[in-house]
Amino acid sequence: MQRWRGLADLPGGWGRCVATIGVFDGVHRGHQELIARAVRLARERDVPSVVLTFDPHPAEVVRPGSHPAQLTTLRRKAELVESLGVDVFCVLPFTPELSKVPADEFVHEVLVERLHVAAVVVGENFTFGNRAVGNVELLTALGHRFGFATEGAKLVTADSPGDITFSSTYIRACIDAGDVRAAAAALGRPHRLEGIVVRGDGRGHELGFPTANLSTPRFAAVPADGVYACRFTLLTAHGREPLTAAVSVGTNPTFSGRERRVEAFVLDVDEDFYGQRVALDFVERLRAMEKYPSSEALVEQMHRDVARTRELIDGPAA
Repeated sequence: MQRWRGLADLPGGWGRCVATIGVFDGVHRGHQELIARAVRLARERDVPSVVLTFDPHPAEVVRPGSHPAQLTTLRRKAELVESLGVDVFCVLPFTPELSKVPADEFVHEVLVERLHVAAVVVGENFTFGNRAVGNVELLTALGHRFGFATEGAKLVTADSPGDITFSSTYIRACIDAGDVRAAAAALGRPHRLEGIVVRGDGRGHELGFPTANLSTPRFAAVPADGVYACRFTLLTAHGREPLTAAVSVGTNPTFSGRERRVEAFVLDVDEDFYGQRVALDFVERLRAMEKYPSSEALVEQMHRDVARTRELIDGPAA
């Protein structure tokens, strides 16, 4: 898969393509169906498929300070898109100037003049252009004028009762509530949190549970305070199998902590992960964050957390 930053360096002789457009934060099940449709359509037409996305999140540019919690880093988003068979992952820098471009001008300048789209696939609630006045109806009309097809795909909903529509907003709400199981159902995989392992205060080591403390990206979607069963992946060690970890998110109220932290106790591994980039895939929430009357009571609970984590990740036999 080719990865482009902007459209300044399009390959010489670039022909037609099929594009799908959106922020695609999380690359959830709805996004996956949309992208898969664009890939199939591109193959039918024997042209490249292009995912056109934006960075930073448009909300932060249009309304500074409103950046939503980020479900996927840009690097992770590209990996997920590539796994769906996309040919080109193109990131448009979202600037104040771009936010003011009228919808019809965006279509003409970006989709027609630069990308030469033969077809565009978007969600039925897609909006674009200055003040988000563009929609699928306008895109379809512009397609008739400029010679490309438009598909407005229906949103994907859960199979269970309740008619829940899978969206990045819904998934953020699940994660904020600690319901990582519901988030995984909408994502099609466990929610992932990435970060760099940094030095902690060493209290976990003193209690017999040394932890890897994660420094996470500024806008990362960190689950609600609590203890979770996770898979721990070293992103700097290609080919290494994920490890099992019991992860604490919160301020550690037993010791009157104030700083919210993400601390992973990796099972059955005596290793210092300091300085390494890692990922936590959240499988299940074990319990809420609690204040215990003593360190001994906390240690007893941590042993139970570890046993439950082992059962959930490695299976009952473990």
